[in-house]
Amino acid sequence: MLEDGGTSASIHQQSGQDSLKDLSAETKPFEGELVKEESVPEDGEIGQVLQTAQVDINMLDVTMPGTLKEAEKQKLNFINTSTKLMAISPESSMKLLEDASHVSPPPSSVPTTTLPLTFSDRIFLGFPGSWMQYLFFYYFQYPTSHFMETTLPKLKASLSLTLQHFFPFAGNLVFPPLPQMPYILYTEGDSVSFIVYESSEDFNHFIGDHARHAQDFQPLFPKSPPEVESKSSGCTQKPNMAIQVAVFPDVGISIGVGFSHVLGDGRTDAHFMKSWAAIHKSQGDLTCFTNCFPTFDRDLVNDPSGRASGLFMKNERVFQGSSSTSSVFFNNVRVTCKIKRSQVELLKSWVKKTCMEVYGSEPIRMSTFVVTCAYTWVCLTKLQQIGTHQNPSPDDFDAVSYFHFPVDCRGHLKLPETYFGNCVLLRMTAAKKSELLGENGILVAATVIGREIMEFQEQPFKDAETSWAKVVEIIKMIKDSIFVTSSPKFGVYTSDFGWGRPKKIEFGNIASFGSVSSFSISENSEEEGGVEFGIALPPHESDSFNTIFHRGLLKLS
Repeated sequence: MLEDGGTSASIHQQSGQDSLKDLSAETKPFEGELVKEESVPEDGEIGQVLQTAQVDINMLDVTMPGTLKEAEKQKLNFINTSTKLMAISPESSMKLLEDASHVSPPPSSVPTTTLPLTFSDRIFLGFPGSWMQYLFFYYFQYPTSHFMETTLPKLKASLSLTLQHFFPFAGNLVFPPLPQMPYILYTEGDSVSFIVYESSEDFNHFIGDHARHAQDFQPLFPKSPPEVESKSSGCTQKPNMAIQVAVFPDVGISIGVGFSHVLGDGRTDAHFMKSWAAIHKSQGDLTCFTNCFPTFDRDLVNDPSGRASGLFMKNERVFQGSSSTSSVFFNNVRVTCKIKRSQVELLKSWVKKTCMEVYGSEPIRMSTFVVTCAYTWVCLTKLQQIGTHQNPSPDDFDAVSYFHFPVDCRGHLKLPETYFGNCVLLRMTAAKKSELLGENGILVAATVIGREIMEFQEQPFKDAETSWAKVVEIIKMIKDSIFVTSSPKFGVYTSDFGWGRPKKIEFGNIASFGSVSSFSISENSEEEGGVEFGIALPPHESDSFNTIFHRGLLKLS
């Protein structure tokens, strides 16, 4: 058990397993339904809602075959989120329950270990937004006292067992004096900060799909831990992970996870979360985990030209995490847009049919990722067009829109999916806005995304060393750019601690500022085969985007 008030207490493996016993008494899934009453307007309010939103439905058309019937327009009105957006004040409603807790791997279970950074890791040393943040929301129908006395010890015990195998997360990122390169270091006693709050806010507000102010979520995300400088060695160390739990009494809990992107990519973090959840659910039975241990073989992930070292030396020492509290994130609202499996199939059918009509051949590549990202790209481009509708520039219509998406290189390097670290490249494609806004805009987007994926598969590491530098240059020039984070293949919604699947997952590192925006993509939380997008927008654009996005889907059916 953790020592009372201990600042760096570790959880012994045996006691951790004891803490996980009798877990089945509390790990029942939520039964029943929680409904946010104000989320859907009454019939008589539809006109008022549209008037408040100031949305011209005809201007927001997503060009696809077919017409929108009057009944569908009424259905669309219900989708709008334009009741007045008011930011709540969650910081004032957050009661600190535990702030001095740290969780370590079981004593003597991991030797002192040093891991070098690969080329893919070093890229994120100075990259904006490299402190990654996720929120997992679960129904949990118990009072706070039950959580603190029964659930919290088991969460920590299972986390300790998980960190035994994911030990770099408990370690530190070490910055030695230049010209030495940073590295990952784990030593006995290293730990992960674990903070617990109680929130009196509406749990349903956070798990909804409607527009919610980004600042509402900030108190729930774990902060990037401060670095510590050693005068004797001249090294600076920065913890690699932090965890923060918030209890919504008798309703639910949120588990916030923050970690340095220098340590690993989205697949690495998803692997960690699913492992922690599985160990907790199994009451510490590691046999369910035997074939899923992370691997740390870095021999095949290197920097043969030394370019990563050069980039680091040029940028010197830029610590990650500065953008996690950027005003950009505070000034956005978050919306969740879902595409059902049936709608994915309709999108694929439309793209295939139109491609045959326009090009006389089938699409280069037509996957769920390609067609859904193409659709969202077009929707965001149409939203940007509305922003310039009043004072359009002659160059607006001929401007180029850039689309950036990560690709996992594990398969190309013959690495297992359980490889711990960064193994992603950022691919970029582009299309003229005039083409994206045209009748076949979705086909145009799907074609260029599909072509980029095919080129990657044929020559996966062509221009790999300069791809990130190109992205930085484009951002500096304030070019129209859209970035995608995460992947439906990660299966983040399978992270079941024993309370059922997450009701909602929020990705912290999405934002919209000027002509640059980003969105997350994951599997649909409600059904298999669909996808779910988390999108950050300026508050005044959320209703317009919802109208564009959902109207296009309605026209498919």
